Amino acid sequence: MKLTIHGYSTALFATWYFIEELGLLFDAGDGVTSNLLGKSGKIKHVFVSHADRDHLGGLFQYNQLFANRKPKIFYPKDSGSFPFIETFTSKFDPHTTGTEWIPLENEQVVQIKNNYEVFCFENKHINVSNQLKSLSFRVAETKKKLKPEFRSLVQQDLINLKKEKGDDFINEQVKRTILTYSGDTPVFDYSKYDNSEILIHEATFLTKEELASGNDKNKHSSLEEVMEMVANINIDKLILGHFSSRYYMNDIDNAIKKYIKHYNIKIPVYRIPIGITEKDILNGKTIN
Repeated sequence: MKLTIHGYSTALFATWYFIEELGLLFDAGDGVTSNLLGKSGKIKHVFVSHADRDHLGGLFQYNQLFANRKPKIFYPKDSGSFPFIETFTSKFDPHTTGTEWIPLENEQVVQIKNNYEVFCFENKHINVSNQLKSLSFRVAETKKKLKPEFRSLVQQDLINLKKEKGDDFINEQVKRTILTYSGDTPVFDYSKYDNSEILIHEATFLTKEELASGNDKNKHSSLEEVMEMVANINIDKLILGHFSSRYYMNDIDNAIKKYIKHYNIKIPVYRIPIGITEKDILNGKTIN
């Protein structure tokens, strides 16, 4: 399946990514509905990575517009902001009903569509002992595939075998990760993002040194570390976002090009401009 991904991501201000074919929204920062307009109605499942305001501010308008379509909003189970928003919106917009607010456990799997699921896993953005407050997400597709031992058979033999033994006898389930979304997090475990066809990863700071001097309460990634990780895992496409507005876009693009060359990265690399919504990201220009 070709994925049409729209997104906006500027650190401190707003972050959201909408995967149109799956009706799937990752994070819901301000402006998600005003930028998507009618496409907002296609959103069926909202997965919010954590409770920072730049990642959930758009929920209020989204819920006001589309609660009657019974969307599902998922969030880390120990984030108290979401039950508060649910209570607030029920009083502020009492005419809107239907939204499901669903807390997520670490490593929970959510079926969003036939053959498609979201796997939720804890990241390192917010570290609070014994509490789950920050998540990343993997989207997987499961397909049936003919078992190797039967691939040389002609069509009629396969039909006869299926009638005799059943579909599960000749086919196996094959699962592949079509997209991984980091949310806000430092780089911490390469295996979490390995073998993903598309990786959407934050890159708040440009260098490790800037990251180390950031003194941010919650932890983020540097572009340098993300590119180093990408050079050592297997992905097909990279989308970078959540850059700090302290940078000029020319400086960001030059830094990306520098790390592409340094780490000999061959895959397409896209980036979300500061303060600008990107429509159909994968159909746009790459940095390389």
